[in-house]
Amino acid sequence: MLEHGGNLQQAAQRYGIPVTEWLDLSTGINPQHYPIPPLPPSLFQRLPAEADELLEAAAAYYGCQHVLATAGSQAALQVLPRLRAPCRVAIPRTMYQEHAHAWKTAGHTLTLLDTSPSDEVIAHCDVLVVCNPNNPTGHRYAPEQLLGWHQTLQQRGGWLVVDEAFMDCTPEHSIASHCEQPGLWVLRSLGKFFGLAGLRVGFLLGEPQALMQVQALLGPWTVTGPSQLIATLALQNRDWQQAMISQLQQTSLKLAQTLTRYALAPQGGSALFQYVTHPNSHALHQALAEQGIWTRYFPAPNAMRFGLPNEVDWPRLEAALKLSTLEK
Repeated sequence: MLEHGGNLQQAAQRYGIPVTEWLDLSTGINPQHYPIPPLPPSLFQRLPAEADELLEAAAAYYGCQHVLATAGSQAALQVLPRLRAPCRVAIPRTMYQEHAHAWKTAGHTLTLLDTSPSDEVIAHCDVLVVCNPNNPTGHRYAPEQLLGWHQTLQQRGGWLVVDEAFMDCTPEHSIASHCEQPGLWVLRSLGKFFGLAGLRVGFLLGEPQALMQVQALLGPWTVTGPSQLIATLALQNRDWQQAMISQLQQTSLKLAQTLTRYALAPQGGSALFQYVTHPNSHALHQALAEQGIWTRYFPAPNAMRFGLPNEVDWPRLEAALKLSTLEK
């Protein structure tokens, strides 16, 4: 199992601080989740119905024609490598590591990139996988660049796979509306922007025949009835979405400014996290952890990712940053 943010049980055991006393900034999940409505008990007593309303809401929200609901985008990214015979896959070395793990486990040969592929890499790979914006660096790829890479790959039967898990606050950069084209896959999730990671609701966008192949591998009942209802309401609530986009962008800017005041100016980020490269990242990560603040540490390059705190937690974060940066 790869290491992920949100692993508070491990942090609690390592530092001797109860789980309930941590400020968890390690995940990039919106701390102000979409409000959960009262749920009818019948949803828990029967198998999930066909997800027609959910799929309709998702297609409208993402601006695409065809969408498949999955148990989080994790379920989709694990299946995609099984649809191809072993081939050459290009992927950034600093990215959500489950992608590389899934392709390597399925027997594919990986080429690791710094950030963007060269023309030579595009000419010799069969599949290109990227996160847009990148997790954890926040790097954004222009839609025109992505579509150009896809066109080159698709001409010889190749694929472009784009994980847009952190795209919700910048929908103008999404390529979801182009997913009717063969060889183009986009993954989306309700876990980050909507703050509903525990629902395990994600979506795979692609052309219909390809989506049917994935659905056959996943089998029935991939999304629970309660999750379907909550996800449908969240995707339909445009007022909440617009207000949250503005709020998250302001909060992320505040986080970047706060980190900068303590000589931790971010090198990248998104509306849901900030990414800091620093020679003392590991020591800073540990110093914050000793104060019950959990961040995501990356050993190569030496970096940290900070998620957004709730409003009431800003004084605690600032006090910890002050103490930790004075000590290191």
